[in-house]
Parts: sequence; structure tokens; C-alpha cells
Amino acid sequence: MILGLRTAIVPTPDLAAGKAWYAQAFETEPYFDEPYYVGFAIGGFELGLVPDGLAPGENGPQPYWGVADIDAERARLLALGATPGQPVTEVGGGIRVCSVLDPFGNPLHLIQNPHFDLKAVR
Repeated sequence: MILGLRTAIVPTPDLAAGKAWYAQAFETEPYFDEPYYVGFAIGGFELGLVPDGLAPGENGPQPYWGVADIDAERARLLALGATPGQPVTEVGGGIRVCSVLDPFGNPLHLIQNPHFDLKAVR
């Protein structure tokens, strides 16, 4: 049984640059910081940066990170040096999604979902 999103691993060839960018993007410092892995705790989930073994790109896993205001968050990430990915799109039921590419070419997907029940996270 799949229990839900736990960890999103992001390949980051320059771990120091990745750590700095993601600390700004998620407005938090890592809770785990070693040369082989940097871990951030984001709303009860894990964002892990790895320096090797994977190549950055748009074809890997595609976790979606929840936001309250997708337009404002997309603009903030672009101001931090992300580049446009998929534009903000209504996908039905008031749910809106988009993506930006981090400075390493990895997609960072965002979702504004008024139906998401945070109490159901386990």
C-alpha cells in the first residue's frame, strides 16, 4: 500500500549551490547536511538533494508541492533564478498547477488544491 508522498530526491551536481537555492525557495534551512545528502523538512515531507548518481532533468519523478497562492509562489521562484516550466493551468475543480525549472534543470512542480485535506496526511 502506498502511504503518500514522503521524499522527493533532486539531483544537484553542485550541492552547495543546490542547498543555497532550495533554502531560499522553501524558506528553510536543511535539517540534515552532509557531503552525500542534504535533507529539508517541508510541511511534513522530505526534500533530499543528492550530488551524484542521477542527472538533473525533466524526465524524473514529478512530485507536486502545495502552495496557497500559485501565482505569487511562481513569481517568487522565478525571481530566485528559476526558469519558466509549465505555465499556471487550471486542471479542474479549482485545482491549479505549474512548474518552474530550478537552476540545475530539475522541475519544481507546484499545486494549489483547495480540496487537499492536510489532516489526512499520515
